[in-house]
Amino acid sequence: MELCSIASGSSGNCIYVGNDHTHLLLDAGISGKKIEQGLSSIDINPEHLSGILITHEHSDHIKGLGVMVRRYHLPVYATAETIHAALHGKSSIGKIPQECIHLVTPDEPFTIQDINVMPFSISHDAANPVSYTFSQEDGKKVGVATDLGVYDDYIVKNLADSDVLLLEANHDISMLEVGPYPYVLKQRILGKRGHLSNDNTGRLLNELLHPGLKHVFLGHLSKENNYPDLAFETVKCEMEKENPDILQKISLQVAKRDDVCEPVFV
Repeated sequence: MELCSIASGSSGNCIYVGNDHTHLLLDAGISGKKIEQGLSSIDINPEHLSGILITHEHSDHIKGLGVMVRRYHLPVYATAETIHAALHGKSSIGKIPQECIHLVTPDEPFTIQDINVMPFSISHDAANPVSYTFSQEDGKKVGVATDLGVYDDYIVKNLADSDVLLLEANHDISMLEVGPYPYVLKQRILGKRGHLSNDNTGRLLNELLHPGLKHVFLGHLSKENNYPDLAFETVKCEMEKENPDILQKISLQVAKRDDVCEPVFV
């Protein structure tokens, strides 16, 4: 199984997950043109996509959804509440053919060709948002979790035993607190339905470490309240408190905001 971050950040998110037979997008928060270019760079023809899974309706996750669905007549997977909010609250998405819509329910697994998908609830200020894990019959598993204000045992359970993880490291708390955002927005980001800080991402990773975990991407970084090097160092230091030689065991890297990352395979 392969994971490739096509774009990851507060301005747009799109992740490819697939194998030789099944090709999936997780979110489509950049333009259709950029999605096509990103897929082309990893030798994936958009016409061969098996579907697009949406986490929630915020624009940095659905900006290119309508274009991709209409252009390639792709299946869309999301909760009923997310679909309703995306179609009725985001006029820029345009019309999505009803036959392309497939509703998902948190904690109810389903299969897309030969990839097993598990949607699980996340704590975010959106309409019944979810994230997903992807697994194969050979036991390989990819886990993704962004846009969650808090994590708990439920999140840890869903992401456990992943071979590859992409986790949100949205902000540095000090940068956010002294930055230019209005007080209300700062409180939203810091709240239980906001975003994970670098520190909390490091703590979450400590709970997810196991011998099979080989690759970790830090994603969904805030442009105003974080830096890639700061996110990396903060998460690394938090993990090294409990696992001093952790970077000898796993690859830790920051997903790029506007560029395609080198794909990882498990």
